[in-house]
Amino acid sequence: MSDQCEHFSQIHTHAPRTDGCEECLKTGDTWVHLRTCLVCGHVGCCDQSKNRHATRHFHATRHAMMRSQQPGETWGWCYVDQRMFDPI
Repeated sequence: MSDQCEHFSQIHTHAPRTDGCEECLKTGDTWVHLRTCLVCGHVGCCDQSKNRHATRHFHATRHAMMRSQQPGETWGWCYVDQRMFDPI
């Protein structure tokens, strides 16, 4: 997909900053699945979670690239192009 998505150049890191959704941890809330921003390492909850912090992070920062933090999953997502990719 690299020839179809210009946002791969945004990727700087894939190390998550926390072991849970950053905003949910602060408020004591829960989440369904976690997503890590590949630009800054922010960890947010997925769109199946009630707060949708990963998508909110994209809208606030325009960091387009994220990947799943679920064990055994390696897929990622570009919010701008709305395309999945597998970085591994």
